[in-house]
Amino acid sequence: MGQPSEHYPVLLLVAVFSRYDAAFEWARTRMEAEWGPVQFTSPRFPFVETNYYEPTMGPALDVQFVSFERFISPTALVDIKLATNQWEEDYARVGGHPEPRPLNLDPGYMTAAKLILASTKDHTHRIYLERGIFAETTLYYKDRAWQSGPWTFPNYKRADYQAFFTKCRQELRGRAKLERTTEHPE
Repeated sequence: MGQPSEHYPVLLLVAVFSRYDAAFEWARTRMEAEWGPVQFTSPRFPFVETNYYEPTMGPALDVQFVSFERFISPTALVDIKLATNQWEEDYARVGGHPEPRPLNLDPGYMTAAKLILASTKDHTHRIYLERGIFAETTLYYKDRAWQSGPWTFPNYKRADYQAFFTKCRQELRGRAKLERTTEHPE
Protein backbone atom coordinates (compact mmCIF):
# COMPACT_ATOMS: atom_id res chain seq x y z
CA MET A 1 0.00 0.00 0.00
CA GLY A 2 1.29 3.43 -0.92
CA GLN A 3 1.73 6.05 1.77
CA PRO A 4 0.42 9.60 1.26
CA SER A 5 3.05 12.29 1.17
CA GLU A 6 3.21 16.01 0.47
CA HIS A 7 3.54 17.00 -3.17
CA TYR A 8 6.75 18.71 -4.14
CA PRO A 9 6.52 22.41 -5.05
CA VAL A 10 5.56 23.34 -8.61
CA LEU A 11 6.12 26.22 -11.02
CA LEU A 12 3.36 28.84 -11.12
CA LEU A 13 2.44 29.89 -14.65
CA VAL A 14 -0.20 32.44 -15.67
CA ALA A 15 -1.60 33.17 -19.13
CA VAL A 16 -2.48 36.85 -19.50
CA PHE A 17 -4.97 37.72 -22.27
CA SER A 18 -5.80 41.25 -23.37
CA ARG A 19 -5.63 43.73 -26.21
CA TYR A 20 -4.32 46.53 -24.01
CA ASP A 21 -0.70 47.19 -23.05
CA ALA A 22 -1.93 48.77 -19.82
CA ALA A 23 -3.71 45.54 -18.85
CA PHE A 24 -0.54 43.47 -19.32
CA GLU A 25 1.43 45.96 -17.22
CA TRP A 26 -1.22 46.13 -14.50
CA ALA A 27 -1.44 42.33 -14.30
CA ARG A 28 2.32 41.89 -14.06
CA THR A 29 2.61 44.47 -11.28
CA ARG A 30 -0.24 42.82 -9.36
CA MET A 31 1.15 39.30 -9.82
CA GLU A 32 4.67 40.29 -8.76
CA ALA A 33 3.32 42.00 -5.66
CA GLU A 34 1.54 38.77 -4.72
CA TRP A 35 3.90 36.01 -5.92
CA GLY A 36 7.30 37.64 -6.15
CA PRO A 37 9.72 38.07 -9.04
CA VAL A 38 8.90 36.87 -12.52
CA GLN A 39 11.22 34.21 -13.83
CA PHE A 40 10.28 34.16 -17.51
CA THR A 41 7.91 36.15 -19.70
CA SER A 42 6.93 34.86 -23.12
CA PRO A 43 6.54 37.07 -26.15
CA ARG A 44 2.98 38.24 -26.73
CA PHE A 45 1.36 35.73 -29.02
CA PRO A 46 -1.63 36.67 -31.18
CA PHE A 47 -4.67 34.77 -29.94
CA VAL A 48 -6.22 33.67 -33.23
CA GLU A 49 -7.52 30.14 -32.63
CA THR A 50 -11.03 31.20 -31.62
CA ASN A 51 -13.19 34.30 -31.30
CA TYR A 52 -14.79 32.93 -28.10
CA TYR A 53 -13.67 35.91 -26.01
CA GLU A 54 -14.45 38.62 -28.57
CA PRO A 55 -17.93 39.53 -27.23
CA THR A 56 -16.54 40.32 -23.77
CA MET A 57 -12.90 41.20 -24.50
CA GLY A 58 -12.94 42.70 -27.99
CA PRO A 59 -10.95 41.68 -31.08
CA ALA A 60 -7.20 41.32 -31.67
CA LEU A 61 -6.29 39.69 -28.36
CA ASP A 62 -2.76 38.73 -27.38
CA VAL A 63 -1.68 36.19 -24.80
CA GLN A 64 1.51 36.26 -22.78
CA PHE A 65 2.74 33.64 -20.32
CA VAL A 66 4.46 34.55 -17.09
CA SER A 67 6.29 32.15 -14.77
CA PHE A 68 7.57 32.95 -11.30
CA GLU A 69 10.85 32.33 -9.52
CA ARG A 70 9.20 31.09 -6.33
CA PHE A 71 7.72 27.60 -6.42
CA ILE A 72 4.24 27.05 -4.97
CA SER A 73 2.32 24.17 -3.49
CA PRO A 74 -0.13 22.73 -6.03
CA THR A 75 -2.80 23.06 -3.36
CA ALA A 76 -2.50 26.85 -3.72
CA LEU A 77 -4.13 26.71 -7.16
CA VAL A 78 -7.63 27.29 -5.81
CA ASP A 79 -6.63 30.46 -3.95
CA ILE A 80 -4.64 31.65 -6.97
CA LYS A 81 -7.57 31.17 -9.36
CA LEU A 82 -9.96 32.94 -7.00
CA ALA A 83 -7.46 35.82 -6.68
CA THR A 84 -6.99 36.19 -10.43
CA ASN A 85 -10.75 36.20 -10.97
CA GLN A 86 -11.01 39.06 -8.48
CA TRP A 87 -8.15 40.91 -10.18
CA GLU A 88 -9.97 40.66 -13.52
CA GLU A 89 -12.98 42.34 -11.92
CA ASP A 90 -10.77 44.96 -10.28
CA TYR A 91 -9.10 45.83 -13.57
CA ALA A 92 -12.45 45.99 -15.40
CA ARG A 93 -13.48 48.70 -12.90
CA VAL A 94 -10.28 50.76 -13.00
CA GLY A 95 -8.91 50.11 -16.50
CA GLY A 96 -11.21 52.52 -18.32
CA HIS A 97 -11.80 50.22 -21.30
CA PRO A 98 -15.18 49.75 -23.00
CA GLU A 99 -15.18 45.93 -22.83
CA PRO A 100 -16.70 44.22 -19.78
CA ARG A 101 -13.63 41.96 -19.51
CA PRO A 102 -10.51 43.73 -20.77
CA LEU A 103 -8.22 41.29 -18.92
CA ASN A 104 -8.28 37.50 -18.60
CA LEU A 105 -5.89 35.71 -16.24
CA ASP A 106 -5.60 31.93 -16.50
CA PRO A 107 -3.36 30.48 -13.81
CA GLY A 108 -1.93 27.01 -13.64
CA TYR A 109 1.17 25.15 -12.65
CA MET A 110 3.82 23.02 -14.24
CA THR A 111 5.63 19.91 -13.10
CA ALA A 112 8.21 18.07 -15.18
CA ALA A 113 5.36 15.81 -16.32
CA LYS A 114 2.45 18.14 -16.99
CA LEU A 115 0.86 21.56 -17.32
CA ILE A 116 -2.26 22.01 -15.19
CA LEU A 117 -4.75 24.85 -15.69
CA ALA A 118 -7.44 26.03 -13.29
CA SER A 119 -11.01 26.71 -14.39
CA THR A 120 -14.37 27.67 -12.97
CA LYS A 121 -16.12 25.48 -15.54
CA ASP A 122 -16.81 21.77 -15.11
CA HIS A 123 -16.24 19.38 -17.99
CA THR A 124 -15.69 15.65 -18.47
CA HIS A 125 -11.91 15.92 -18.15
CA ARG A 126 -11.80 18.34 -15.23
CA ILE A 127 -11.46 17.43 -11.58
CA TYR A 128 -13.20 19.45 -8.89
CA LEU A 129 -10.80 20.88 -6.33
CA GLU A 130 -12.89 23.11 -4.02
CA ARG A 131 -14.76 26.42 -3.81
CA GLY A 132 -15.96 26.21 -7.42
CA ILE A 133 -12.51 25.59 -8.95
CA PHE A 134 -11.60 22.72 -11.25
CA ALA A 135 -8.25 21.61 -12.67
CA GLU A 136 -7.26 19.89 -15.89
CA THR A 137 -4.10 18.44 -17.34
CA THR A 138 -3.88 20.65 -20.42
CA LEU A 139 -0.58 19.19 -21.68
CA TYR A 140 1.66 16.37 -20.56
CA TYR A 141 5.31 15.71 -21.33
CA LYS A 142 6.17 12.37 -22.93
CA ASP A 143 8.77 11.19 -25.44
CA ARG A 144 10.65 14.50 -25.12
CA ALA A 145 7.70 16.57 -26.32
CA TRP A 146 4.51 18.16 -25.08
CA GLN A 147 1.45 16.01 -25.79
CA SER A 148 -2.16 17.14 -25.87
CA GLY A 149 -5.47 15.51 -25.12
CA PRO A 150 -8.70 15.81 -27.09
CA TRP A 151 -9.76 18.57 -24.66
CA THR A 152 -6.60 20.67 -25.00
CA PHE A 153 -7.30 24.20 -26.19
CA PRO A 154 -6.00 24.59 -29.78
CA ASN A 155 -3.67 27.46 -28.87
CA TYR A 156 -1.86 25.26 -26.32
CA LYS A 157 -0.91 22.92 -29.17
CA ARG A 158 1.10 25.68 -30.87
CA ALA A 159 4.85 25.20 -31.27
CA ASP A 160 5.63 28.74 -30.07
CA TYR A 161 3.68 28.23 -26.82
CA GLN A 162 5.29 24.85 -26.29
CA ALA A 163 8.78 26.26 -26.87
CA PHE A 164 8.15 28.63 -23.96
CA PHE A 165 6.76 25.79 -21.82
CA THR A 166 9.87 23.73 -22.58
CA LYS A 167 12.07 26.61 -21.42
CA CYS A 168 10.10 26.74 -18.17
CA ARG A 169 10.28 22.96 -17.79
CA GLN A 170 14.05 22.93 -18.25
CA GLU A 171 14.45 25.60 -15.57
CA LEU A 172 12.05 23.74 -13.28
CA ARG A 173 13.98 20.48 -13.65
CA GLY A 174 17.32 22.19 -13.10
CA ARG A 175 16.13 24.00 -9.98
CA ALA A 176 14.44 20.90 -8.58
CA LYS A 177 17.64 18.91 -9.07
CA LEU A 178 19.69 21.66 -7.41
CA GLU A 179 17.29 21.80 -4.44
CA ARG A 180 17.45 18.02 -3.98
CA THR A 181 21.26 18.14 -4.08
CA THR A 182 21.39 21.03 -1.61
CA GLU A 183 18.99 19.31 0.80
CA HIS A 184 20.82 15.96 0.60
CA PRO A 185 24.47 16.56 -0.33
CA GLU A 186 26.39 13.41 -1.12
